[in-house]
Amino acid sequence: MLWELFWTFFKLGTFTFGSGYAMIPMIEREVVDRKKWFDREDFYNQFTLAQSAPGPFALNTAVFVGYKMKGWWGSLVSVIGVSISPFVIILLIAVYLSGFSTNPIVEAAFKGIRPAVIAMIAVPFINMMKGLRWYFIALAIGVAVVVWLTGISPIWLLLAGAAVGVSVALSGKKEGEVKQ
Repeated sequence: MLWELFWTFFKLGTFTFGSGYAMIPMIEREVVDRKKWFDREDFYNQFTLAQSAPGPFALNTAVFVGYKMKGWWGSLVSVIGVSISPFVIILLIAVYLSGFSTNPIVEAAFKGIRPAVIAMIAVPFINMMKGLRWYFIALAIGVAVVVWLTGISPIWLLLAGAAVGVSVALSGKKEGEVKQ
């Protein structure tokens, strides 16, 4: 299992371009659809936890998935797997290709990659919205607009959301009982 964790995250780290968010659909496909390590709801809970924890999203996800599967050793090999390829690639670029960053062909290639990266980031969010009630989607859009327009730190909104969720749970209401 440790080798399987390492190899899964090594492939993800090697063949994913963009950011940690661009990795979400690939991670979801691997750990939910192919490996069946998580069900979709549990994966989205892990996704939320990885998103709200400090540090790079891809590393946080590797930590959480690895820990669930094999404890601390699982976390360690998953993090090594997801980070070794990008580290080597960045090192090689820094050493050998730094002069190519202004090359028009390289610039054009990166511009061409951008739409695909945006789509890879959008897919998990759209998938997560499928099971939500309309008011949660409206709230998510509202929060995104507030962050975008005001520049307020998303941390404060995460804390406020957690406080509201805890208060609703403590008051004895279930998600379905909230008035629509």
